[in-house]
Amino acid sequence: MKILRSLLVLGVALASVLRAEIKLPAIIGDHMVLQQKQANPIWGWDAPGTQVTVTFAGQSHTATAGSEGKWVVKLAAVPANAAPQKITIAGTNRVEIQDVLVGEVWMCSGQSNMGFTLNSDWNGDIEAAASNLPNLRLIKVPQVGTQELKTDFKGQWRASTPETARSFSAVGFLYGRYIHEIVGVPVGLIDNAWGGSAAEAWIRRTTIDNEPRFKTLMDATAKREADLQSEKGKADFAAAQAKWKENAEKAKAEKKPVPAAPQQYLTGNARPGNIFAGVVNPTLGYGMKGVVWYQGESNAGRAYEHAELFPFLIEQWRKEWGQGDFSFYWVQLADFQAEKPQPGESTWAELRETQTKTQKLLNTGQAVIIDLGEGKDIHPRNKHDVAARLVRWALVKDYGMKLPYRSPEFKGLAIEGAKATVTLDCFGSKLRAFDVAEARGFAVCGEDKVWHWATGKVIAPDKVEVTSDQVAAPIAVRYAWADNPVCNLFSDDGLPVTPFRTDNFDMITKPKVAMAAK
Repeated sequence: MKILRSLLVLGVALASVLRAEIKLPAIIGDHMVLQQKQANPIWGWDAPGTQVTVTFAGQSHTATAGSEGKWVVKLAAVPANAAPQKITIAGTNRVEIQDVLVGEVWMCSGQSNMGFTLNSDWNGDIEAAASNLPNLRLIKVPQVGTQELKTDFKGQWRASTPETARSFSAVGFLYGRYIHEIVGVPVGLIDNAWGGSAAEAWIRRTTIDNEPRFKTLMDATAKREADLQSEKGKADFAAAQAKWKENAEKAKAEKKPVPAAPQQYLTGNARPGNIFAGVVNPTLGYGMKGVVWYQGESNAGRAYEHAELFPFLIEQWRKEWGQGDFSFYWVQLADFQAEKPQPGESTWAELRETQTKTQKLLNTGQAVIIDLGEGKDIHPRNKHDVAARLVRWALVKDYGMKLPYRSPEFKGLAIEGAKATVTLDCFGSKLRAFDVAEARGFAVCGEDKVWHWATGKVIAPDKVEVTSDQVAAPIAVRYAWADNPVCNLFSDDGLPVTPFRTDNFDMITKPKVAMAAK
């Protein structure tokens, strides 16, 4: 029996060795683009203990597969190269990665406005026709929501053609095409956007769990998870579903949604850590220049929290990648929803403010698009102008060009009697009211904190005089402070003034518990 058992073990081990072969993640494959001028990790799996040698562009690196089979090498930095090259990997077997280019790699992340495809853009048909660019490479990461750290995904690098570009992120594609054609190097784009996603879903679960600033969020998350997975939670869902079906016609007429199954949240795009584990982790460490981001709509109701959460996300991604403070540029929320007849509070305005303040981090910047939205559609179809404003940041900050790139921002306020004079930092440009002479979109308040529309007048290249016949002694000024503001102030280069407020009144999204504690 002992001999038989030994033979069986030997047979299983031999079969395992015979089956062993190099396995590579989808992010590392034919037609990939390596980031120029920096070390690039290449990784995969082989039989534990196997020596794996990676050869590329005259260099060779060896690593040993660990106990779980993973190996990692780092290719030394090389300059951009549009000539197709080959990566050879030798271990248990030999694998060749064909048609490898070297250039600039950008990740395109966020919600549905980043995922919004090129064929849905107003000029998508024309843009797609102009997308036959063999040295612009695209890869999409499927939407997988899980708490289990995934190491791979189903996808592949493909050259840009009218067929492949149509279904790719419009903002991402147009951004990347600008860099490809202006900088003159190959470009690789990674599309991993997920519509409706919450910022906390993009962060590693253990990291956000252990951050004291987000204890309230994570306590609520843990309770929700426990409730949904309990017998009572399952029973409550079954009862709600049965009731909805019983009154389906009425529910449909009243536009009541079908009750959400517990799995919808547990495997969805709002649960903290889900997108990081299922979407980000499989690409973690891949060499890249930076990230372009378009997200925030799902966190607007929690803008106060987002002021800490968004910079935390950026900081954590940089730590996770281990490639330093790579560039991270985002699109500020567009104008959306009904225009309000009176000035007042706005969750979307508060979210925009948190985005503006996140520019305190190194190598960050935002594209202001307060003029490009559609009140009745959360997905404005003009993505060309969005990408054009976003890419200005990269062209100036990453590629050394001299271009207008930053929207004017609030700098200072002086009040004399009924007049409030706002000074803006125009970053080398000057102010211009669009369409009419009056600078519209301003509101002021007095000590009563009641907001009234005000008249704005550009009185200097960087100054606007603001007055209201309803406020004799203003104490604060706001500009474009609404979900969908009517505003018309731009730089002379065509970049809209960044929405702002001069007050520090409590945010309406500030949790009441936190307010009481203060």
